[in-house]
Amino acid sequence: MSQLLALAASLLWGMADYGGGSLTRRLSALTVVVASQAAAAVLLVLALLAVGGAGAASAGLWYAVAAGVIGPFALLAFYRALALGPMGVVSPLATVGVAVPVGLGLLLGERPGPAQAAGIAVAVLGVALAGGPRRGGGTVGLRVLVLTLTAALGMGTVMALVARASDGGGLLLVLCVQRLCNVAVGGGVLLAGRRGREPGAPGALRRSLPALTAVGVADVAANAAFAAASHRGSVAVAAVLASLYPVVTALMARGLLKERLRRVQLLGAGLAVAGTLLLAAG
Repeated sequence: MSQLLALAASLLWGMADYGGGSLTRRLSALTVVVASQAAAAVLLVLALLAVGGAGAASAGLWYAVAAGVIGPFALLAFYRALALGPMGVVSPLATVGVAVPVGLGLLLGERPGPAQAAGIAVAVLGVALAGGPRRGGGTVGLRVLVLTLTAALGMGTVMALVARASDGGGLLLVLCVQRLCNVAVGGGVLLAGRRGREPGAPGALRRSLPALTAVGVADVAANAAFAAASHRGSVAVAAVLASLYPVVTALMARGLLKERLRRVQLLGAGLAVAGTLLLAAG
């Protein structure tokens, strides 16, 4: 069950990344972050009120607050990188952030079995190759690379913080607090920079609301699936399986944006799947 939940997180994050990256090509990245997270926050607040989950509050919620503060900056950097560079390259590069939750799991004493250790190695190699060296074409610029690595570190930290915040239960409350902090921090930056006042932005924002809501819901559902997976099994294994989302993003970009996948990227996707099978078998 842990593996299935982690793979579900991977699928949802891949879809959210594709949607967020696409929206950033017609709206500012910060607008996409704030609007999508606000839509998710509204749904989470309604769900929390419906089930009466506010009683699950604990000191662990400070981890959720920290995740909510870091999250907008990580997403902002990531969406900007997706808008400026090829999705099929940027998304796999961002998975180096998996080192944060994997390292945390190892520090906590987790020791994957031989098959799982091999699966982790193969899956990580596959994800790296899925980025595909761009032979015969332009390279990823320094700005895109810096944005991607910044996003990777931030998103890996958020994964670890959300898992830690929900250790004692109350996952719905944790996600709600995280999203509300996302909106508060991102909204403050948006207002300070007045980025929402560019010509045509209000109309474009209204037309994009359904897509923005879908991105926000997919992102929060992915966080929930990963947190649940990390509590049901190894954090390290769950983190690696959840990091397969670039394959989803790259395939969607190939099918919908006609981005070309090179042979090395196809090889990487195959290795990622092989690593997944090894992890599931272990």
